[in-house]
Amino acid sequence: MKFNKKKGVLIFLLILLLAILVYNYIYQEHRNISTELPVTTITAEKLFLNFKKDFSGSENEYLDKTIIINGSVSELNTYDLTLDNMVFCNFKDRIPSTIKINSNIEIKGRMLGYDELLEIIKIDQSIITK
Repeated sequence: MKFNKKKGVLIFLLILLLAILVYNYIYQEHRNISTELPVTTITAEKLFLNFKKDFSGSENEYLDKTIIINGSVSELNTYDLTLDNMVFCNFKDRIPSTIKINSNIEIKGRMLGYDELLEIIKIDQSIITK
């Protein structure tokens, strides 16, 4: 089998193109939830009841989407809080000291899903909007 220069260059270019595509897929830019438009605004209670009533339909509607959730703070830690004992919200930065238990707040975040074992909805990349 004869190997010519044109075939070698073509094969090299194809391999290089494939490597670039794979690299860009693996190291794609992370989502910036703070700049994304939410698909919906909903109360913690209503979101929880939607999952209890129709788990697969709610997953299709909310999973991996940016949403805004309203509720009352029922549990508070340094980097996470729980709304109405139903929605666990994880924050990248410290939660401001102005937020207290029973505060009514609005949070924007990415829906991770419903944890059936703990019976709680999980949100990450949370930011407080109100």
